Amino acid sequence: MDLACFVEALLFVADGPTELQDLASALGVSVEEIEQAIGELQAAESGRGLRVQMAGTNVQMVTMPEAADAVETFLGIGMGGKLSSAALETLAIIAYRQPITRARINAIRGVDSDGVIRTLVAKGLVEKVGMLDQVGRPLLYGTTFEFLEYFGIRSLGALPTLPELEDYASMAENDAES
Repeated sequence: MDLACFVEALLFVADGPTELQDLASALGVSVEEIEQAIGELQAAESGRGLRVQMAGTNVQMVTMPEAADAVETFLGIGMGGKLSSAALETLAIIAYRQPITRARINAIRGVDSDGVIRTLVAKGLVEKVGMLDQVGRPLLYGTTFEFLEYFGIRSLGALPTLPELEDYASMAENDAES
């Protein structure tokens, strides 16, 4: 059997996100070989009900996003309602600017986001990922594996690019050429 089959089996029985190093240790191979096996699994996902998601050095097997309603019904679970526009806006800011402080989120939105951030943390879409090394040591927030699952994306790298960021990048390139 090839390595991808063993990686798939371990991810299937794992109870959550798994470190690449842990998979490599369990199988007696290098992290690079694990990454290659994960690439093979991801390439073979088309037409299947399972996907492999990665966030940094963590990897997890999840169901395809299109099956979310059926899976939630089958398991008797749900996200507890749709996200408000304020929650979506705050979540987008965190996703694209992470890690980010609450003060920075408030500055970008122009309103107090404490309640919205608490809701996103309670839903498991956002988590505390550290503290900024400055006076007051403010908390830093980032997205979770549940965020990836909720929106049906494989990794943060799969987030669509923002037009204003593309415009800014092209303006910077033009300025550099001048």
